Amino acid sequence: MPIATVNPATGETLRTYDALSDEAVEEKLALASRTFDTYRTSTFFDRSRLLQQAADLLEADSPDIARVMTTEMGKPVAAARAEALKCAKTMRWYAQNAQGLLADEHPSDQDVKDSGAARALVRYRPLGVVLAVMPWNFPLWQVVRFAAPALMAGNVGLLKHASNVPQTALYLEDLFRRAGFPEGCFQTLLIGSGAVEGILRDERVAAATLTGSEPAGRSVAAIAGDEVKKTVLELGGSDPYVVMPSADVAKAAKTAVTARVQNNGQSCIAAKRFIVHDDVFEEFRDAFVAGMRALSVGDPLDEATDVGPLSSEQGREDLEELVDDAVESGATVLCGGQRPKDFADRGWFYEPTVIADVTPEMRIHREETFGPVATLYRVADLDEAIEVANDTPFGLSSNLWTGDEADIDRFVQDSQAGGVFVNGMTASHPALPFGGAKRSGYGRELAGHGIKEFCNITTVWVGA
Repeated sequence: MPIATVNPATGETLRTYDALSDEAVEEKLALASRTFDTYRTSTFFDRSRLLQQAADLLEADSPDIARVMTTEMGKPVAAARAEALKCAKTMRWYAQNAQGLLADEHPSDQDVKDSGAARALVRYRPLGVVLAVMPWNFPLWQVVRFAAPALMAGNVGLLKHASNVPQTALYLEDLFRRAGFPEGCFQTLLIGSGAVEGILRDERVAAATLTGSEPAGRSVAAIAGDEVKKTVLELGGSDPYVVMPSADVAKAAKTAVTARVQNNGQSCIAAKRFIVHDDVFEEFRDAFVAGMRALSVGDPLDEATDVGPLSSEQGREDLEELVDDAVESGATVLCGGQRPKDFADRGWFYEPTVIADVTPEMRIHREETFGPVATLYRVADLDEAIEVANDTPFGLSSNLWTGDEADIDRFVQDSQAGGVFVNGMTASHPALPFGGAKRSGYGRELAGHGIKEFCNITTVWVGA
């Protein structure tokens, strides 16, 4: 794939970039290694000051970088601005909390005595150079939620971003430089995916984090495993959205629309499979379909647009294949299911779509739908709802709508996912750990769990 900005609303190639030469990559690796040798000894106070400055700059830049993101990958510009501001908020959260999260831990006096020590403690030390392989769908957020904790822990970062968001990738390197971080603390590598293996195998790279597809995750995990290097993976998701009779059905249906089409439907944590109890199925279906039909599809730079284009022509074709396969196998399209007529001659748009009568034999039941397409299931009780919810190779997050505490306890116990969100849609917050189960990956980002992923958890024992 060429490294280029291609406007998904028009198909026009706006800017292209040459991949870094082997010599340039070596220079960046050497700089990262040298920088870590000194940056790892910096104080939390100094790191916090720099990260706060980065947050201030990003907040000021938010209108401009939002337009860049929208032009590169198609998200509505209002959502792009919100993404930038969320990144600034997360930077500030880690700037304020990292020292406490990574404070030395002390066993009880009795445990110290039993170990034969005069004193003992656990200290969190940075690992080193961390390679981040990041996707295009949240081109700022996916990077910042890694970079903010990693930099506060004393690590340095190398970013291999998706090839269709090069301007955003370069902006991130410039942002941290302008904030005053030492040169080499955070560098962008404009390289193709084929160059990742050599960098990951380099002895100067200590660990890697990847957000992306399952095949990409398998590849990075295999290489890192061969080199015995730590990895954190956040892969695909096919999140269930369960609605029970005791729920506020009108609110559940309204929220469901946002939960499905956020980021033009191109989100791993977007609700994708809507599993509704028979007693409220028709009420939910009618409200949900009406909400999806009412969405405004159009130019993502228009403030009134709800749903913009998919990020690429291939992405739209992949989505169409899933829908066509389902229809050919007997599924019913309740709304959408085609390219909008108003954009027949430009861009990679697709109508917000709801599909019912889905069966396990259909590809759409097993595969992730990365676009504004929802599947709708009718179930008889909570047992069947949980069975359908868990009938996926993924396990990123899950949603339950109910007014019954017994339903909540049961769903939390049995949901095979990294997150359970009750009476609300899945979202991420810097204070809450984020990650999945099954083929959605392993490890956690955000919160204290995320900052400790790339630390050497060191036992310190001092004899009497």
